[in-house]
Amino acid sequence: MLDILYEDNHVIVAIKPRGVLSQADGSNKNDMLTIIKDYIKEKYNKPGNVYLGLLHRLDINTKGIMVFAKTSKAASRISEDIKKHDFVKKYKATVEGIINNKEFILLESKISKNESNRKAYIDNSGQEASLEYRAIKNYKINNFDVTDLDIILHTGRFHQIRCQLSSIGHPLYGDTKYGSKNKVSDDDFPLTAYHLEFKHPVTKEKMIFEI
Repeated sequence: MLDILYEDNHVIVAIKPRGVLSQADGSNKNDMLTIIKDYIKEKYNKPGNVYLGLLHRLDINTKGIMVFAKTSKAASRISEDIKKHDFVKKYKATVEGIINNKEFILLESKISKNESNRKAYIDNSGQEASLEYRAIKNYKINNFDVTDLDIILHTGRFHQIRCQLSSIGHPLYGDTKYGSKNKVSDDDFPLTAYHLEFKHPVTKEKMIFEI
């Protein structure tokens, strides 16, 4: 069932569940773009193709808030704000090990993507990747030290959070692809895009959503 947080004539804000793609990739998996297009088509009885602009993505196993544009003008304006970093995305993550900083620390890297194994890696010739992180709390899972982090994502590179945190010795708990010593089910993958903040493309009002 589609979980919509906000909708008007210009944008639609919804929660992407874990296990759902942001957009179709040729597989048979469900994707948000198709789900929302079908919803608009049915709700407003629209014939033919429905326009819906994909503005940003979340990994298939990441749950979180996404905004989509219902017009090309809205898509263009929000995309421009994203390029200017006038678009705030915050995540909650559980990582292996103990991190104690309660103030945000800036983490900058250069990242490339290996298409053959669908994995990101630190690479001096790669794209700039930037995020900030701070510790929320330390605790144990099955006697294993973990830390819950609050993360502000400044750039949206492929697997950026997973790659960057792994590179400093703190992979996401259960993210065996990036070096975790533990396993979790896809439904328990410990990364959630919990906060989204952007400027409305028409009214210019600041829109803030949290889960």
